[in-house]
Amino acid sequence: MRSSNPILSRSDAFTRGGYATFDTVASDRDLQVMYDAPSATAMQTGRMTLDDVVVKTALVFLTLATTGTLTWIFLAPENLAIPGLAALAGFALALVITFKRAINPGLVLAYAAVEGVFLGGISHYYNNQFRGIVAQAVLGTLAAFGGMLVAYKSGAIRVTPRFTKILVGATLGFVLLALTNLVLGLVGVDGGAGLGLRDAGPLGLLFGVAGVVLASLFLALDFHHIEEGIRRGAPERESWLAAFGLAVTLIWLYLEILRLLAILRGND
Repeated sequence: MRSSNPILSRSDAFTRGGYATFDTVASDRDLQVMYDAPSATAMQTGRMTLDDVVVKTALVFLTLATTGTLTWIFLAPENLAIPGLAALAGFALALVITFKRAINPGLVLAYAAVEGVFLGGISHYYNNQFRGIVAQAVLGTLAAFGGMLVAYKSGAIRVTPRFTKILVGATLGFVLLALTNLVLGLVGVDGGAGLGLRDAGPLGLLFGVAGVVLASLFLALDFHHIEEGIRRGAPERESWLAAFGLAVTLIWLYLEILRLLAILRGND
């Protein structure tokens, strides 16, 4: 029987015989075979698995690494205009992905591509100022990721509603302070230093440490959301959103570590 619903009529599941049809009657033997058959896997039911998240995350970071490497090779370290434009494009894409109801893998990969341009350019700039700082920042990011994963899986960090509320509130406060510092710097307050939150001083050092801590804790929130999505049987396409969330947090963490190392090495 064909559905009169114009949405359902587009799907074969509602226009052809399926599990809910009664055209045939199953025999006792058929019922026993179905009972003895193994349960459908998450892949067969179209649900998100940890492997899905790992594969999608790998694709995102492969794209990011490719554009980042090309930018490092072909763009002069003092040229920050293109990385700056890429950062703005990445921010716009992040907003679209976050608030768009349908998940679009192309948008996620586009975000990774432009963020790769930004990270490649800014990393080359910092490495030109402090030799080897990028390798240190990458190692620091990987160490923080591994440490937070162990802490989360061991139960040392538990993501509760209270934990989430405090972390999100602290992060919003951090972002507001960073934006205030940026705006004040742009209008020339204190010689362009703003509040001094990004300078090589005690306040800048403290703010840098706070950024690393907040970004690291956000990884636990990402792990929790991925675990909950798998447990609740989220659709496989949600793995793209999980990969995007991890990418955003790790990029933030890398930038905070990079900036913190620059402050520490600038004080040597």
